[in-house]
Amino acid sequence: MRIRIFCLIVLSLLLANFSHAQQCSNFIKFINTQHEWVDSVYNKLNNKERIAQLFMVRAHTNLGQRYIDSVAKVIENEGLGGVVLFQGGPVRHANLINEYQSVSKVPLLFALDGEWGLGMRLPDSTISYPYQMALGAIQNNDLIYQMGREVAKDFKRLGLGVNFAPVVDVNNNPRNPVINYRSFGENKENVARKGSAYMTGMMDEGIIVSLKHFPGHGDTDVDSHHDLPVLSFSRARLDSLEMYPFRQLINEGASGVMVAHMNIPSLDKTPNLPSSLSEKVITGILKGEMGFRGLTFTDAMDMNGVVKYFKDGEADVRAIIAGNDILELSQNSKRAIKAVRKAVRKKRIDKEDLEKRVKKVLAAKYWLGLHTAKPVSLQNLYRDLNKQTSLQLNQLLADNAITVLKGSRRLADLSFTKKTAVISIGTHDISTFQKIIDDRFDNSLSFLLSENATADDVSRVSSALRNYDQVIVALHDSRTRPGSTLRYNSTIKLFISQLASTNAHFVLFGNPYALASLPGVEAANSLMVCYQNDEPLQRAAAKAVLREIKATGKLPVTVNAFFKYGDGE
Repeated sequence: MRIRIFCLIVLSLLLANFSHAQQCSNFIKFINTQHEWVDSVYNKLNNKERIAQLFMVRAHTNLGQRYIDSVAKVIENEGLGGVVLFQGGPVRHANLINEYQSVSKVPLLFALDGEWGLGMRLPDSTISYPYQMALGAIQNNDLIYQMGREVAKDFKRLGLGVNFAPVVDVNNNPRNPVINYRSFGENKENVARKGSAYMTGMMDEGIIVSLKHFPGHGDTDVDSHHDLPVLSFSRARLDSLEMYPFRQLINEGASGVMVAHMNIPSLDKTPNLPSSLSEKVITGILKGEMGFRGLTFTDAMDMNGVVKYFKDGEADVRAIIAGNDILELSQNSKRAIKAVRKAVRKKRIDKEDLEKRVKKVLAAKYWLGLHTAKPVSLQNLYRDLNKQTSLQLNQLLADNAITVLKGSRRLADLSFTKKTAVISIGTHDISTFQKIIDDRFDNSLSFLLSENATADDVSRVSSALRNYDQVIVALHDSRTRPGSTLRYNSTIKLFISQLASTNAHFVLFGNPYALASLPGVEAANSLMVCYQNDEPLQRAAAKAVLREIKATGKLPVTVNAFFKYGDGE
C-alpha cells in the first residue's frame, strides 16, 4: 500500500510538472504563431491604432470620477492597448474595467503590481500575502506555488490578465531603497527557486507574469523612480549573479520580463542610457543570448530614471527600437505614439518588426480569452477575493516564514505561569501578538513604548520590570515598507541593548536588515525574526512562543557578522 501511495504521489508530481511545462510552452508558442483573430483585428486598425497597442496607461479608482473619466477618454481617443491599475477598491476596479472595456475598440490588457497579491494595491479589502523577503525564508516552496495559484485566481476574478511579479532581483545590498524586502533574498539559487514556484503557480492558473527587474536591480543604492542608477559590475559578475534567476526562469518558459531603468556600462557603453532603452541589453542579451520570446515590458516610462536624459517622447521611441513589446505608463502616450510613427517613417524603427510586436500583443490578449471576455461580475466579489482557503494559506505561509536566529531552546523554556512582561516597542496600541500571549500566559502584563519614547517613559517601564520573571520584547516597524533601519530614538536603542543583556526574549516584526541598527541585540536570550508587522506574522510568532508550531524559516539575507544567510535554529 505504501508503495502504491508513493507511486501515485510521484505520478501526480510528474503530471503537474508536465502540465506546467505545457502551459508555459503553449503561451510562448501561441503568441509567436499566426492566428486568424489576431490578423483580423490587426487589419482593421490604422497605423496609429496599431502602435497604440504597445502602450499601457495608468488608472486609479481612489482619485474620483473625473480622473476615471479622463483616462476613459484617453483610451477611447488614442486606442491604447492596456491599463495598469493602482490604488482603489475591488468593486470600483471591477466597474472601471467594465467601463474601459466597453469604450475600447480592441479588448484591453489589464495589469497590476501584485507582488504580494491584490493587497499590494488594494490593501484594505483584499488579501496581502507575505512580502517576498518573508517568502525567501520558507523552506517549503510548494506553499509559494499554491500562493501563486491563489493570486492568479484573484487576478482573473477581477478581470486582470497580467501580474507584474515575481521580483527576481537578487538583493545583496542592505541599503537598496527600491527592492530590499521585495526580493526573496541574497542567494541567487534561492531567488530562482522561489521565483519559479511563484511564477509556475500563476502561469498554471492562466495569467501572464512579468519577471522583474531585468537584468537585476538588487545591488543598487539609487531608486530609479527618482534617478538613473549606475551598475559598475563586470559582465561576468552580472552573468553569474544578477541575471542568473532570469536565465533560469526564462528556460522554464516565463511569459514576461520587465526591464529596469539602469545604466550598465559593461553591457552598453552609451552614456546615460538606461537598460530599458538599450538594444544591446534587450534585443542582444535578453532576446538573443537568452532566447526570450515572451512579452518584454518596460518599467514605468514616467520614472525619472528613464526620462531624465531622454525627453519629449524620445525615451518611448528608443524603448521600441531597443526591442520592448509593451511600454508601461508613458509620460504622454499621445506624444509618444506620434513620435513612434515619425520614427517609422524615418526608418529608425523597422515596420515589419513593429508589426510582429503588435501581433504578439494581440495574440497575448487572444490567449487570455479577451476576445470572448464577459464583464466582471460584481456579485460576491468581495467574498470571492477573500476566500477562507486563501486566508488559511496566508497564515500557513506566515507560520513557515518565522525564523529563530538564536535561543530556540531557551524560547521553549518560557513558562506559562511565571510573571511575564510583554513589551511592544514602536507601536501605540496593544498588538495582536501581545493579546495572544496575554490570553495564554497566566500572569502577564503588556507594556507599550513608542519609537520616540522619553527617558521618563523608559524609566517607568524599566522599574516595573523588576517585578517580573520573564520579559518578551516585540520590536515593531509600523511603516508599510519595512526599512533597513528602525526609526527608534537613541533612548529606545539603549534600552533594547540593556534588555538584551538581561536575558530578555526578542521578536522582530520588521525587516531583518534592521537588526544591524540595534547594537547589543545579538546578546538576547532568544531572537525571532518575523519580517513584517502584520497580523498573520504576529499570530505565527505567538504560536511559536506557545509551542504550537516549530519555527522552520531560514534567514534569506546576511545582516552582519552575527546573523548570516541561512541562519535559523
